[in-house]
Amino acid sequence: MKKLNARILSLLLLFTASGISKILLANEPDSVYFFSYATTKDQGRSGLHFAWSADAKQWNPVGNEFGYVRCDYGEWGSQKQMNSPYLFRDAHGIWHCIWSLNETGSQFAHAASADLITWGRQVYPYLPQHQTFRQPVVQYDKSNQQYIIKYLSGNQHFRIVTKDFKQFEPAAAISAAEYKDDRTTVNLPSGPATGTITRVAWPVIAQLTDVWQLAQYRSSQNRESFNTDSTRYGNLKQLAATITLQPENKKAISDLLIGVFFEDINYAADGGLYAELIQNRDFEYTPADRKYRDNTWNSKHSWATSGQQLVFSIDSTTPLHANNPHYAVLDATQTGGALINSGYDGIPLKKGDEYECSLFAKNSDGKSRSLLVKLVAQDGSTLAQATVRTRATQWKKYSTKLVAANDAKDARLELQPQATGRIMLDMISLFPKKTFKNRKNGLRPDLAATVAAIRPRFVRFPGGCVAHGDGLENIYRWKNTIGALEARKPQPNIWRYHQSAGLGYFEYFQYCEDIGAQPLPVLAAGVPCQNSGIGPKGGGQQGGIPMSEMDEYIQDILDLVEWANGPATSKWGKLRAEAGHPAPFNLKYIGIGNEDLITDLFEERFNMIYKALQQKHPEITVIGTVGPFHHGTDYEQGWALASKMNVPMVDEHYYESAGWFINNQHYYDNYDRSKPKVYLGEYASWGNTLFNALAEALYLTNVERNADVVHMTSYAPLLAKEKHTQWNPDLIYFNNTEVKPTVNYEVQKLFGNHAGNEYLPSNVKLTSDDEAVKKRLGVSVVRNIADGSVFIKMVNLLPVPTSIKLDLGSLGAGTKAERSVMQGQPGDKEVAVKVSAMTVTNELTDVLGPYSFTVYKISK
Repeated sequence: MKKLNARILSLLLLFTASGISKILLANEPDSVYFFSYATTKDQGRSGLHFAWSADAKQWNPVGNEFGYVRCDYGEWGSQKQMNSPYLFRDAHGIWHCIWSLNETGSQFAHAASADLITWGRQVYPYLPQHQTFRQPVVQYDKSNQQYIIKYLSGNQHFRIVTKDFKQFEPAAAISAAEYKDDRTTVNLPSGPATGTITRVAWPVIAQLTDVWQLAQYRSSQNRESFNTDSTRYGNLKQLAATITLQPENKKAISDLLIGVFFEDINYAADGGLYAELIQNRDFEYTPADRKYRDNTWNSKHSWATSGQQLVFSIDSTTPLHANNPHYAVLDATQTGGALINSGYDGIPLKKGDEYECSLFAKNSDGKSRSLLVKLVAQDGSTLAQATVRTRATQWKKYSTKLVAANDAKDARLELQPQATGRIMLDMISLFPKKTFKNRKNGLRPDLAATVAAIRPRFVRFPGGCVAHGDGLENIYRWKNTIGALEARKPQPNIWRYHQSAGLGYFEYFQYCEDIGAQPLPVLAAGVPCQNSGIGPKGGGQQGGIPMSEMDEYIQDILDLVEWANGPATSKWGKLRAEAGHPAPFNLKYIGIGNEDLITDLFEERFNMIYKALQQKHPEITVIGTVGPFHHGTDYEQGWALASKMNVPMVDEHYYESAGWFINNQHYYDNYDRSKPKVYLGEYASWGNTLFNALAEALYLTNVERNADVVHMTSYAPLLAKEKHTQWNPDLIYFNNTEVKPTVNYEVQKLFGNHAGNEYLPSNVKLTSDDEAVKKRLGVSVVRNIADGSVFIKMVNLLPVPTSIKLDLGSLGAGTKAERSVMQGQPGDKEVAVKVSAMTVTNELTDVLGPYSFTVYKISK
């Protein structure tokens, strides 16, 4: 990994810093008073802040309330709090911080640092149940070499004792006289604040200031956008670039570089890629899906009735399957009423297309009862209808075909009992016959084809946070998603809606095979999502699967490999064959963990899973995790753990501004090639404009240069349904009838369709020495060794044209070529890719338009 020398860079930046900084460099004190605190205005979500003073009266903020360490506990939003932090230094010079997490939880937090800049793993020890933790203070017991943490819980006072901040003695009650809060309130420029005061040598303050100034410098780079280009590049004229290939320095690169990451977020699965048209077909929606914040989200959600003579209720006395306990009961005192479902924002239909309506039904009295099945337009006209006759006293599946008489964007399904009495229904489905590759229980064809058009070399699924869930009970279990639909186990989605599991592991693997992509399932590392709000004792993270259950959990992962790759005669391979796929799926990669907090608890469980896979399936490449950012504790600790354990690949994630991608093109240049390879599993710039897309293209040209260490990449999130989007930006937006790829998608598609496995270095000479200009031009040349095709990618993120001259030598003499260009205004959100034919000689000359991405394909 690369490391930046923050001290050197920030010292250079001091020339542009405030006057007081310049003075202090010339007249530094030996030591100062050091104040640490968290702001109450945001309940400490901005982290631990510092200030210094020469006389303990006049205080100077360090970094303008910059957060030197932040709390990782709990959900985004209301949590991630650092309340009443208590900072102190131990006998070995190590800094420790103890803080309160919230007003209700039975946990507190601890983190340690040697320099107040790089912090170690956070831990969240549990207190006795129902005991809260506020206003901690810490004292050192020298005689016993232990630390005594005293705190308030309600109106009582307690203490806990530790020697190492890993093992803690049980909490014990103390008298009020034994508790003394030695925090101090000081007046800062921003107002009064309460915290702890100690004394430090001046270099401590200088180093902390350097870190803040470096952060400010990076922040200014990150804000780079097209809004100031007219003034920044106002005098810039057309440029010329001479590009010299260096084929003698060619190197092999990954042939899996461009892939996709599917997560069930933004209604990407149910109501999206999964072709089922009925919402809540299994009557398993529950208020828990939305954390009990929406009482209308229940088993009746999306269902309604017409006609007072029809009573609709929910029962679970004799379920179709234990995994789907709820079902509908219709009591008809007269005919004419109907049970109605309008799908996901209406049911889209195409004239002449065939749809299969299926359902499970039973009649308690065994009498024959008919259901009139209708597809009805908004104006009340019938678009299709058929009759289903039921008689069984036990659950039985019935189905009928419906052909739409006209197009409709927002039709509804109506089930009308044709006789009085009681009928019970479950798993009511409406499925189009036309799915992607005509697969049974398949995918929406236009969405699936749009993703396939990227030509992804792999598909990561079923999600990031979705995979390890909101609490231990919500961890995604692959075995719950295979087999008969009525036997699959639905569950809440961490994005606060419902997963039917209709799109399950079989469908994911089948889709990968259909589009020629490697399957890359991601499984929890024995811990829930780092943003989980549900812990094993009622608090937030980080809980873990109990050690007594880890062997069973690990066996589930080993069983996945057998299900995917084992012969049809094996226990789990047989289930795959029975589902319609006797041949193995050829699984090669498994991700373990996603953006996890790298804690002792995580490490223990990851280590167990990784060693089991190494032993039983050394042919499987395990991909580890290094947190949600490209910096910080989890990133550093994750890399250290992966390097120590020789994990073959790690999953990096970062969402940044377009300016970050422009200014970090050499990010992977200095990565240690002997360390684990990189899968850039989630990344995106914050926007769907052409400027964002070109910044990503610029970055990818440099990722291609480093594709010997970066083996895989995938933009995220992939899909987002309009009116149900929980995260922006996304790669592909859609509604029930339209698919709306973004300009970012066009970049992914151009890279995916012009991928090579050999990188040809080049030297670029530009008629400008301005670094700000040079970094806006990107060049990458790759070759497909199999057929000799050469792909030249060029990004011009400047507001002026750039003429190019590239000596192709033997690569292009007398050869037909194809040129693909996307160009427009930087704020454009829709830009078409224009493809044209051209002839090249041994020299390629062209003009790159302003704000453009051009790809040349030279075929042999």
